[in-house]
Order: sequence, then C-alpha cells, then structure tokens
Amino acid sequence: MKGVLDRFEGNLAVILIEEVQKELILDKEKLPKGSQVNTVFSIEQRDDDFHILGIDEKEEHVAKATTSDLLAKLRAKSNGSRFNKN
Repeated sequence: MKGVLDRFEGNLAVILIEEVQKELILDKEKLPKGSQVNTVFSIEQRDDDFHILGIDEKEEHVAKATTSDLLAKLRAKSNGSRFNKN
C-alpha cells in the first residue's frame, strides 16, 4: 500500500495512508533518506502496525508529473489578477 508524507510536527512525521484511512506518526529519523513533504512511500501492514518499505520512486515520478501538468493548465487559464494595480 502507499503512504504520503503529509507534514512534519516538530520531530515527528505524519504519513497519510489513504487506502485504510489511517495516519502513521513516527520520528523523522526513521524516514528513508531524502524524505520530504509529499514523498510517496511503499508501506506494509503487519497486524496493526505499519512499516515503511522505502520511497516509491515510480509513484513519486507520476505524482510530480501530474502536479506539473495541473500547474501548467492553471497558468494557461489565468486571466491575471482581478485586483487593480497602483
């Protein structure tokens, strides 16, 4: 299953696991090297515990491409600000 690093709260990392609607909260030090907000992880569930297997590079690439496409579309549609400039 997949999990996404949602945010940091002090020394803790909050990972959202959408498939089971759960949050995994753990120390930052336990994250794979290079982890940052929006990093996608492969996660395994053992009994009631979740374990990070590693960063899902393929899913990371797909998510970044999708985000870039959406931003490009939004910029193309933009008609500028509705506020007057002084």
